Amino acid sequence: MISQKEKGNAFAALHEEPGAFIIANAWDAGSARLLQHLGFQALATTSAGFAFTIGKPDGERAVSREEHLGNAKAIAQASSLPVSADLEGGFGDAPEECARTIRLAAEAGVVGGSIEDATGRQGDPIYEFEAAVERVAAAAEVARSLPFRFMLTARAENFLHDRPNLADTIMRLQAFQDAGADVLYAPGLKTREDIETVVKEVDRPVNVLMGMKGVALTVEDLSQMGVKRISVGGAFTRAAFGAFLAAAREVQTRGTFSFTEAATPHGELNAIFSAWPKK
Repeated sequence: MISQKEKGNAFAALHEEPGAFIIANAWDAGSARLLQHLGFQALATTSAGFAFTIGKPDGERAVSREEHLGNAKAIAQASSLPVSADLEGGFGDAPEECARTIRLAAEAGVVGGSIEDATGRQGDPIYEFEAAVERVAAAAEVARSLPFRFMLTARAENFLHDRPNLADTIMRLQAFQDAGADVLYAPGLKTREDIETVVKEVDRPVNVLMGMKGVALTVEDLSQMGVKRISVGGAFTRAAFGAFLAAAREVQTRGTFSFTEAATPHGELNAIFSAWPKK
C-alpha cells in the first residue's frame, strides 16, 4: 500500500523533474487501472468525462460535489498513482466553499485538485478578478494546512468561454500564483505563441490541455516550450464513447459486427484487472 503522503511527494516530484509529463485523465476506476497499466505516472479526474459516464451533460454544475468526490475517491482507491481531482469552480461562489472542497477532496484520497474561475453560469461565465483570486487563496490556505503535499492547480478559463484575452488570462494566472497556487492552467490555449507567452510570464509549472481539434503540438513540442504538465480533459472518454457509438451504429444500421475485430480481447482485459491485489 502506498500512503497518501507518499503519493503527494511523488506527485510534487514530477513537477520538479526535467521536461513535461502526462497527467492522464481517468473517468472511473477501470480506466484508472488501465492507464496505470500503460505506464502513466499520475492521474487526473475529468468533470466532463465523469458527467458523460453517468448520463449527464458537462457544464452548468450538472454534477454535484458529492458525486464528483465519490468518483475521485473511487479512482484514488483503484490506483497506486497520485490523483489530482477536477474540482470545477469549487462548488460554490464563496471562498469558504472552495476551501471546503479542497478539504473534502483531501479526505477522498487525492493529492491535488484544481479550482477554476468559471462560474458555471451562462451570461456571467467568469468570476470577477478579485473574487477569483480570493477563491484560490482560500483553497491554497487549506492545501498548505494538510499533513501531506497537496498540489493546488488554479485555472483561468477565459479561452474556454469565448474570451480569448491573453493579457487578462496571464494577469489572473500571476495573481493565482501569488495567492498560493502550485500549478497554473489556462485550458483552451491552441497556439505555440500563446502557450510560450504564458510559460514565460509565470513562475510556476504550467499545465496545458491537449486533445482539442486543430492543435497538432506533440509532447516533445510542449516540453521544449517549457510546459511541465499535459492533460487531455475528457478526450480519452470521448474517444472511448466514439468507439462505442461507432460499434452500436454499425449493429443498428448495417446489422454487422465487424467492430469486434478492433475491440480489446476479453482475456487481455481480464488479465490486466486480475493483476490488481484483491481487497
